[in-house]
Amino acid sequence: MEGADSERKEAGFKVRTPVDEARRLLREAIVGARDGDDGDGGERSDGDGDGDAADSGDRPRLTGTETVDVERADGRVLAAPVTAARNVPHYRRAAMDGYAVRAEDTFGASDRSPEVLRIAEGTGTDADISPGTAARVHTGSALPDDATAVVMIEQVTELESVGELEVADAVAEGENVAPIGEDVEEGQHLYDSGHRLRPSDLGLLRSAGYANVAVARRPTVGVIPTGEELVDSDPAPGEVVETNGLTVSRMVDRWGGRATYRDIVTDDPDSLRVAIQRDLTKDVVVTTGGSSVGERDLLPEVIDDLGEVVVHGVGLKPGHPVCLGIVEDTPVLALPGYPVACIVNAVQFLRPVLRWLEGTTPDPHPTTRARLERKIPSEPGTRTFARVELDERTDGAATSEGDGPQFAATPTRASGSGVLSSVALADGWVVVDDDREGVPAGETVAVQDWEPNG
Repeated sequence: MEGADSERKEAGFKVRTPVDEARRLLREAIVGARDGDDGDGGERSDGDGDGDAADSGDRPRLTGTETVDVERADGRVLAAPVTAARNVPHYRRAAMDGYAVRAEDTFGASDRSPEVLRIAEGTGTDADISPGTAARVHTGSALPDDATAVVMIEQVTELESVGELEVADAVAEGENVAPIGEDVEEGQHLYDSGHRLRPSDLGLLRSAGYANVAVARRPTVGVIPTGEELVDSDPAPGEVVETNGLTVSRMVDRWGGRATYRDIVTDDPDSLRVAIQRDLTKDVVVTTGGSSVGERDLLPEVIDDLGEVVVHGVGLKPGHPVCLGIVEDTPVLALPGYPVACIVNAVQFLRPVLRWLEGTTPDPHPTTRARLERKIPSEPGTRTFARVELDERTDGAATSEGDGPQFAATPTRASGSGVLSSVALADGWVVVDDDREGVPAGETVAVQDWEPNG
């Protein structure tokens, strides 16, 4: 072990695992580690991974389940299929303002020869719709039992002085009536397991009879910033304000997890070991800093000593010195200390891990098509994430839909993984695939917005 570590520190990364391959190996390690988990390990209650499902979204949920009120379920992932518990609407209702009638009482009615009906006593279901009568109804109100149609208010002349009305339009049976179950029928399939709930879904669930719903438990994440140079505030020369742990913690919360943001841990093997072991009750442990091959980059050795290093060194830029491992069935992600590299790796590895643990797969990032204003350099075998700013094009070349992208993408910088402002002030990044040697100016590119919720 010591000889291998010494060789690694001297030689650096001779081989960098491709990004997709690194994700595959990490996912296999997570599922394999939790195969047969009986669900009694601390915060990981109800875990039930089977270890062999494809990356398709229908794999077992590994974080367990919980029941939450529907109004608190936005963004949560359903733990089981959902069918409607009742009809929507559960009563016949008026689809228009007007009068509820027996359809046959309006046959032959026209502007020139209106039918005259009596205005019934009572309203809604209490109204007695006997032959030749009509009852006032409003959109959404329940229909009297014997009513079979609704005449729109625009087709009626009310003769209130004599308790009658003239109907100037014939209506067919069922016209302007919303039948029981028109929206949703009782027992109708609504959602599959693994569906991420949206605000509109919550409304449908409540109307279909659900006050609460079973969802995947939010993955828990311990976030541990490391580095003897880090301070919380007021840095002296040679000191750096801790930002990576804060950023990653808030990203976890935005991605649906529950982050515990730990205090800074110095570059000491024993301290790092204790910090990781403390958070093994979490679903994921994330460290920031100390993941490369320098003398103070101790985390790969600590992870390997406690468990297994799955991948160390990935073909992406910025951020190739990431270390991905498993310790006591818990994924441990050692992210680089440079802020941009840390963010890139969190998006590429931590976000997928959180999705896998709740039984889903990551949704694609929203993208904007844009014309690249300057060349983005890249080396084959490395996936490059180039930060760009977006501006509306003013050159007249994109004046109508179909004439080309409406935006111009200007790289802020393709290197400089320690320059946090280059990503914080950017509008997104352009991904240059592993098999390309840069992207020329003038090419239409997809700018990924990696910061929306989820």
